[in-house]
Amino acid sequence: MASSGELKEVVKKSLETRGVLTQVKARIRAEVFSALDKPTESRPAVSNENVLINELIREYLEFNKYHYAASVLAAESGMAKEPLDREFLRAELNVVEDAPSRSIPLLYSIVSHYTQRGPGSHQHKPSAAFMEQMTREVDMDGSGPADAMIVKGGQR
Repeated sequence: MASSGELKEVVKKSLETRGVLTQVKARIRAEVFSALDKPTESRPAVSNENVLINELIREYLEFNKYHYAASVLAAESGMAKEPLDREFLRAELNVVEDAPSRSIPLLYSIVSHYTQRGPGSHQHKPSAAFMEQMTREVDMDGSGPADAMIVKGGQR
């Protein structure tokens, strides 16, 4: 018969393997933060730049399925529950998109622009190399969404 310590270790390992333990820890952190957040405390006015930055970060977090991190960001920054319209963000940031770049967060296009940009380049469009790296991979077995995208070179 296994000891309670051994059983605890097996359960912990199982939860870690399935990614559940990380989600539970993140959820607990978000709930603790929410409980400690004082709604009576007034927040300073948020600049337009901070609103845009927060929305870019939220879009990135949600895309990568960091839902609890996104909920903490929204709660801590006082963001509206509904994100700003992507077209509004794109226009405010002067980002030019093509069909493949519309399926990824704007933050990827911005980073690509500044990391792949050559001397004298003024076009705000992701490079071909970056978009090739961000190529969509359609789930052929039907178990996932048809628009699933794998970010190559990164880890989730």
